[in-house]
Amino acid sequence: MTPAAHHSAPYSAPFGPREFQLVLLRRMGDHQPALVDDALRELGSTHTEMREANKRWQARAHARGGPGEFDRYRLALGAPEARHPVRGDSEAWVWPVPLWPDLRFTVLVGPGRAVWSRSLTRAPGAAAPELRTTGDLRPWRCTVDEVWRAFRDVEPREGVAPTLARLDFTLPDGGRAAAEFAWGLLQRLVPPLPGRGALPRA
Repeated sequence: MTPAAHHSAPYSAPFGPREFQLVLLRRMGDHQPALVDDALRELGSTHTEMREANKRWQARAHARGGPGEFDRYRLALGAPEARHPVRGDSEAWVWPVPLWPDLRFTVLVGPGRAVWSRSLTRAPGAAAPELRTTGDLRPWRCTVDEVWRAFRDVEPREGVAPTLARLDFTLPDGGRAAAEFAWGLLQRLVPPLPGRGALPRA
């Protein structure tokens, strides 16, 4: 393959909202394979298509001279459902995600089109779940922002990728718990780590 052909390969086939949802599912498949299987059936897709979509997304991310992260989201998802300023110097771009009608894919964009965060968030007007116990913390039921707001002594832990996150927190009964998220959506509960000092909630 010539250098020019290699450069154009990631862009040779359409890549839209359906393919982007497959990218989301590929990351979540490491945690919730059964839920991912159900979602693939809903999309009428296969594991092979999911892996191929993720491969193409990664190729776009690493292509020399390719679009930056923000432009990759914009090119894949099209015109946003909404845009609104956040903290004065940044803007949130919001897109619907058919697999999760009550959620939106939200990208927080800073100066110079720098992507500060990218995650699934609750859609405006959609009811958020009540979160009090570990029984309420079911996979794909709540977002990282909702867990942060619901509990106290929240400690974020470093993830292994920008699309992964973990929170340790204190339950109303005083016990400690921890949850892992992919693209901002709860995937599973994990054993909490020893506390390193509570961080104040914003």
